[in-house]
Amino acid sequence: MKTKQVNAQIDKVKLPFGLFDNVREDTLNFGIGKNFDAKRVPEMLNLNREDVSRLASVSVKSVRYDDAIPEQVRNHLEEISITINMVAKVFNGDPEKTALWFRARNPLLGDVAPRDMIRLGRFERLRKYIIGAMGINDAAKQHISEII
Repeated sequence: MKTKQVNAQIDKVKLPFGLFDNVREDTLNFGIGKNFDAKRVPEMLNLNREDVSRLASVSVKSVRYDDAIPEQVRNHLEEISITINMVAKVFNGDPEKTALWFRARNPLLGDVAPRDMIRLGRFERLRKYIIGAMGINDAAKQHISEII
């Protein structure tokens, strides 16, 4: 009987990931818009110029982080920074834990580190996993608070 009640509660829980949650707070201060510091993303993830060129589909020679940054590079790094901030929120804004999460191999990701998924061109897949996990995480927290 208790199982039916718990399942009924779970069915009531809505995933809290909303339409505007894809751009979260700038928890790790990468900057937003004109203030975006593109160089901080590869620094945090320990990505080299070759990695960034592969991500953005540009030549290694065109990878730069000044005012002449190619739009493709900037857009990709900005998207990655948004995802990093989503993960940072889970770790209460702790940059060390966030960076460690990206470096550590994860059994739920096929024993591959999230950083390596990004390097290998699987960023979109990683992003979807993160968003899904955040929704489940938030829903579980909401459910527990309703029970208590």
